[in-house]
Amino acid sequence: MPIRIGANPIGWSNDDLQEIGGATSLETCLDEAREAGFEGMELGHKFPREPAALKAALAPFGMACISGWYSAELLLRDADEEMAQLRPHLDLLKAMGSNVLVFAETSNAIHGDRGKPLSQRPVMAAGDWAQFGRRITEVAERTLSEGVRLVYHHHMGTIVESEADIDAFMAATGPAVHLLLDTGHASWGGADPAALAARYRDRISHVHAKDVRESVMEQAKAGSWSFLDAVLGQGSDLGVYTVPGDGMVDYPAVFRALPGYSGWVVVEAEQDPEKAHPLTYAKRGVAHLRLSLKEAGLA
Repeated sequence: MPIRIGANPIGWSNDDLQEIGGATSLETCLDEAREAGFEGMELGHKFPREPAALKAALAPFGMACISGWYSAELLLRDADEEMAQLRPHLDLLKAMGSNVLVFAETSNAIHGDRGKPLSQRPVMAAGDWAQFGRRITEVAERTLSEGVRLVYHHHMGTIVESEADIDAFMAATGPAVHLLLDTGHASWGGADPAALAARYRDRISHVHAKDVRESVMEQAKAGSWSFLDAVLGQGSDLGVYTVPGDGMVDYPAVFRALPGYSGWVVVEAEQDPEKAHPLTYAKRGVAHLRLSLKEAGLA
């Protein structure tokens, strides 16, 4: 599969705070995504969850279904229980021809709670990684046997946030588990996304491309903001995340560390659409990704 540029609808409508972008229709989101140059979309809360209806929603815009987020609770349940919970989502992805499953542990996550600063995020005890790793590896092996690769989404406010967390996670999991490299979460979490790309190249099967406004990130750290407060920004100010080319991430360096990569590069730049016009930012992100991929020799 060649590299394809897709989008997550979170730039138009937020999933954690559904009133943000709540008035924007799915049709407007898809129409603007097509105009910006995206070839596919990840799922959001406004998308149908039945295959025929989802295909009917995407077809007029020529959009592929890339994948969709799944909230796992493997700290609380075993692989059999998780597979039972996952089944409807996995079957939907299979019906849509998606070959990756975006997966993250959320049983104790705080990223959706505006009342909790990121400084209170959960931290895994060293002795707990082994069981978690075994459980997620079993789930990944079972989804892969059905043709869908589990790609783990490291995320602010969760147990896999920092570079040390990512290293511990990768060490605890087997080869069936691949990493979703998220340039924005990596940077905010204190890691160099290009270094992560180089270290885990053989186990990276999905890329989320969002940039980071460094000044907002430092404000959020100093002020002990919650994840969502940082994403939305204070007052009329823009938030911490933006599209590629509008922040601190060196995208050519990231892509140079992924030689031979094939698959999706997804712009997942969650912003308040009232402050950051989605179509304008989407076009800017696509243009920068195309230039960066070309500069890195991947396009």
